[in-house]
Amino acid sequence: MRRFKGILYIALGASSYGVLATFVRVANSEGAHNSILNFSQFVFGVLFLLLFMLVQRKRTPQPAPRTSKNSLGKLLLFGTTLGMTSIFYYLSVQYIPVSVGIVMLMQSVWMSIVVEAVRTPKAITPIKILGGLSVIFGSVLASNVVYAELQLDWRGIALGMLAAMSFTTSMFASNSVALELPNSRRSLYLVIGGLVATILFWNLRIVEHFDLYLFVKWGLFLSFFGTFLPPLLFTKGFPITGTALGGIVSSMELPVSVLCAHWVLSEAVAPVQWVGIGVMLLSVALINLKPRKKTAVDPGSTSN
Repeated sequence: MRRFKGILYIALGASSYGVLATFVRVANSEGAHNSILNFSQFVFGVLFLLLFMLVQRKRTPQPAPRTSKNSLGKLLLFGTTLGMTSIFYYLSVQYIPVSVGIVMLMQSVWMSIVVEAVRTPKAITPIKILGGLSVIFGSVLASNVVYAELQLDWRGIALGMLAAMSFTTSMFASNSVALELPNSRRSLYLVIGGLVATILFWNLRIVEHFDLYLFVKWGLFLSFFGTFLPPLLFTKGFPITGTALGGIVSSMELPVSVLCAHWVLSEAVAPVQWVGIGVMLLSVALINLKPRKKTAVDPGSTSN
């Protein structure tokens, strides 16, 4: 039962990520500029996390851990990639279908393998290499680039790949920077870094396109499902399931995003795309599954 809860937490967190791009398109149709969507997402994300930390501190009072300037600086710096992920991702789905945009974002799977190969070459196994190549093959099918009558806009593909690169960096930061701090506090600094990146990228356009109604409406939605809820659910689920199983379950973001785009935006999904999505999901499972260790047999215990 406990393991099922862990799987459920991660599945819900991944699913909440999966609905973002679809509703960004809906927000765009209502006149919300991406500058407002990105800005409001991180502003409300910071507020949600501050409120959560306040409630958490009242329930279980604990002395605040000391934060070195070096750790704080690293979190803020890497947090900028969190902001750039949202910026590039939301821009990409203006040029390509949401179902293709999420496929581009999932290129972070093989990019993570490349990062791991640079950091710890011994950790790279033939199975991981095969899994990474399978992700690329599945992406070709899932994007329908071979059979599509219309060519995909190269700007959407380029922006999607930039989003994947930023997301890969964000995952690296989440798993390796300032681990001595509580998860909620680390998330807060990362989100503040994302807010800084958003302000620097959009700058005056935030003022030019500001609309209070759209700011509040979409800011609350995007920040809750994209900035606050997933990290909270992941920090609950991953300690129960472990990294391998959790990584497989979190790939649910892909089919959820495609289905959401199909239901809400009426985006057509060809059979070959579902085949590609299936290949990508199997690739993620292949990369994360650990081989069973063979039990050593005591020579003295064998009978003649």
